[in-house]
Amino acid sequence: MTQELEVANIDAGKPTQQLFGERLKRTKTAIALKQPDRIPVLLGFGNGLADLSNTTRKELMEDAEKQNNALLAAAQRFQPDIVITYPFGPEMSRILGDRMTKWPGLGLEDNESFQFHEQEFMKAEEYDEFINDLGDWTIRKYLPRTNSALEGLAMLPPLGVFAGGFYGLTGNIAKFALPPVVSSLEALTKAAQARMQWIMRLGGCIKLLAENGFPPSPLAGPLVHAPFDFMANTLRGMRGIFLDMRRCPEKLLAAEERILRLELDQSIANCKAFNLTSIMMFLHRGSDGFISIRDFEKFYWPQLKRQIIAICDAGIVPFVFWEGCWDQRLHYLTELPKGKTVGAFQESDIFKVKEVLGDTMCIVGGMKLSMLDGSVGAQEIRESTHKLCEEAGKGGGFIMSTSIFELEGTNPEMVKVWIDATREFGQY
Repeated sequence: MTQELEVANIDAGKPTQQLFGERLKRTKTAIALKQPDRIPVLLGFGNGLADLSNTTRKELMEDAEKQNNALLAAAQRFQPDIVITYPFGPEMSRILGDRMTKWPGLGLEDNESFQFHEQEFMKAEEYDEFINDLGDWTIRKYLPRTNSALEGLAMLPPLGVFAGGFYGLTGNIAKFALPPVVSSLEALTKAAQARMQWIMRLGGCIKLLAENGFPPSPLAGPLVHAPFDFMANTLRGMRGIFLDMRRCPEKLLAAEERILRLELDQSIANCKAFNLTSIMMFLHRGSDGFISIRDFEKFYWPQLKRQIIAICDAGIVPFVFWEGCWDQRLHYLTELPKGKTVGAFQESDIFKVKEVLGDTMCIVGGMKLSMLDGSVGAQEIRESTHKLCEEAGKGGGFIMSTSIFELEGTNPEMVKVWIDATREFGQY
């Protein structure tokens, strides 16, 4: 017990600035596929933050000060190397009449977890419009469908008419005075203001954590979608995309090319504008249980591979969450640039991941969330952690985390056992 206490308090008494530097260096060393002083711990609290702070998800999401204080308290309790922040809430959804998302207190009970509400917002017959004039289709058709407060945008003329400059405006500008259009533009302005407040909250949260020795995650950055996921998640839906693969495969591929160029241009530009060194990609529809290898090789992997390589070529590190199980597809990932990406794995066999990809990418994950819910004892958690450190952590290039960057449903005491065991067994 004395040894365990010593390990748990290994950073006790260190100045805040020293802790900040050591944690950041430890994480960056692992990202570079090298061996730090010990295995770094990346901790996302997610919806579990409300449970830890004895409040509802609705209250926490809508009170920035309470959220920041709860996050700092949780970070100080568990002492991870990197904290994933979640300072977000339903403000924009409420303003825009968002039909894609359900939030605690906005479509859900106050203590339920927020949900993505998938629908078929793009019609199958609209592929040509999507490919030929994505901007016009998005403004006048897609946004009015996905947001009730933006329905007035459907009354605008085709956006191309404004290419006539003053004369194009003369013939069409009166439509901007129509009450539904005015209302939609006002909603967009209010949503933009809410987004700026969110950015300020995020900055305040990062500053608060940094002042207490917790550095900003070097893996934070703009969210980028795989082209297939972009089409499947918010446009065609799962049913629609599966039909498209059979009924209009060439149009689907052309739409993916359109999205690939858009996502690359935007992600690289945003990273340069804000001096960010990483982007985040959460993959949803390419895992073992969703599409066949044949369809994966045609509709998913070639586009995703080109996207990741282009991001790496721009000097940006893709932090990719390989959601679901990718055990049957791990060998494809060896085609990615070595030492240039970071991969987090949800359901894949982490030991197989290490065996196949250990010299390709830094690996994040390892601890199943179900291990931390109190259903197993501390000794079993320690044994599992020991094995992870010995095998997945061998030689470096590994960051310990839960499988989904979330603590919802966990027992805080078991979380502490896991993190303390990582400090004990993860020393090189």
